[in-house]
Amino acid sequence: MKKIKPLVFLPPFGLLGAVVVLNFINKELFTSVLTNAYGWVLSTFGQVFALTPFLMLLTCAVIYFCPFGRVIIGGPDAKPLLTKWRWFTITLCTTIAIGILFWATAEPMFMLSDPPRSLGIAPNSPAAAVFAMDTILLHWTCTPYAIYTITGLMFAFAYYNMKKPFSLGSPLSPLLGRRGEGHIGQIIDAICLYALVAGMAGSLGAAMMLLGGGIHHVFDIAGRPSDMLLAIITIAIVGTFIVSAITGLMKGIRVLSNINTVFLIGLLIFIFAFGPTKHILLDGARSFVHFAGDFVRRNFWTATTDDPWANKWTIFYWANWFAWAPISVAFLGRISYGHSVRSFIVFNLVLPAVFSSIWMVVFGSTAIHMELSEGARLVEALNEGGPEGVLYALLSHFPLPWLLVPAFLITAFLSFVTAADSNTSAMGGLSSTGISPDSPEPGILIKIVWGALIGMIAWVMICFAHLDGIRMLSNLGGLPALFLCIGATICVIVVAWNPKKYDAFKNGYDEKGRPTTEKQRRAS
Repeated sequence: MKKIKPLVFLPPFGLLGAVVVLNFINKELFTSVLTNAYGWVLSTFGQVFALTPFLMLLTCAVIYFCPFGRVIIGGPDAKPLLTKWRWFTITLCTTIAIGILFWATAEPMFMLSDPPRSLGIAPNSPAAAVFAMDTILLHWTCTPYAIYTITGLMFAFAYYNMKKPFSLGSPLSPLLGRRGEGHIGQIIDAICLYALVAGMAGSLGAAMMLLGGGIHHVFDIAGRPSDMLLAIITIAIVGTFIVSAITGLMKGIRVLSNINTVFLIGLLIFIFAFGPTKHILLDGARSFVHFAGDFVRRNFWTATTDDPWANKWTIFYWANWFAWAPISVAFLGRISYGHSVRSFIVFNLVLPAVFSSIWMVVFGSTAIHMELSEGARLVEALNEGGPEGVLYALLSHFPLPWLLVPAFLITAFLSFVTAADSNTSAMGGLSSTGISPDSPEPGILIKIVWGALIGMIAWVMICFAHLDGIRMLSNLGGLPALFLCIGATICVIVVAWNPKKYDAFKNGYDEKGRPTTEKQRRAS
């Protein structure tokens, strides 16, 4: 704790700790404050939340094809910190957290049974099924991953190539100059730490609900999980990811992410093989074509419609991705050392989006087919047991449920642990002094403190508001992070226009100022 940055650590810790205390002292005031703040965020910044991810995706496409794409993060002679497989597994597990497991079956049932009224789609109809598949592809593929990619790329370039401090003010240095390295940078770190704790607590709440629902399913217990069971689950998750974070990047998260990726792929293959395979293939192909053709319109519809559905769903998702982004990208940028900008885009946007889209198509189309054609009563399970109950109702229709459900519980547990591991390490790094490429790990105690606070806030919000609590945390955490990501997008464009001006490795460019790789330099 001697190495803590007080300006970074104390404000978010104090504010979030006060939230927990207020809940126990005056629950009515706690409810009123959070609800009013939640409504104000949506009404004031909804359109900004809706349009920014789409613009960031366009920026990714431009960056990939421009000369800046050849720049090596860490300089032309940098050797990769991780192999490509390790890089993929860690990136995948860091970015998906619990999201695709919690929502892959629940969200299609929400969309199927309650589509936007303004579109005139009849519930539980073929048109509602098409809308549901389009929606989960919008929410879980390329657009949200662009948020991580652009911000992470700017952080990596600033940290390694511009030799800036391990701070979230560093990605804004093309705009802020050296001011981003002082108190302004620390204030930005503090704000983003608040954002991530809120976002992580929301996702941890989803993990608690999913695991609690699974335990109830295994032991055939009716009703929602009790507060005590949720507390036990929280302690188990938080304890595991703290232990993993303490072991460091090359031990804990590397092992956990590899195991988790294998479990994810295994579950995906099992559902595809034993589910309605033909329907998955046909519906998946049709969904991808329809999604691509309707992609631009759907993004702009979210920003312009008055339908409350947009705030409840798409903007909630974008806010959640924004809340995770600043601290996550500090970790994603750190592990990208030695790879090119184009590789960064492939491994942080393209590959995770492809995996997520396949997962959503397999689980989503299976759930919709079983609901509409086989009478699986998944919507009924949603209404009675909440989002966490839908998945287990679906799995009960598959062979070997006694093996499948525990395997899924293990996967869900590992999914959040691996994501929380990386972010806890980044949070500790941002709130500590002395972090550098040569000494990247923060102290143990600071990781424990952040992990315990995340667990406490998640437990309070889920016991207080269930799914609405997740939405509130995500939106309140996403607001400050939104502006950092907008600033990072502007800075990426500025740097890409003339990378040599900002890159400390001037020998990585030819005589015309175009970036080259080490191989190209030697050949010339």
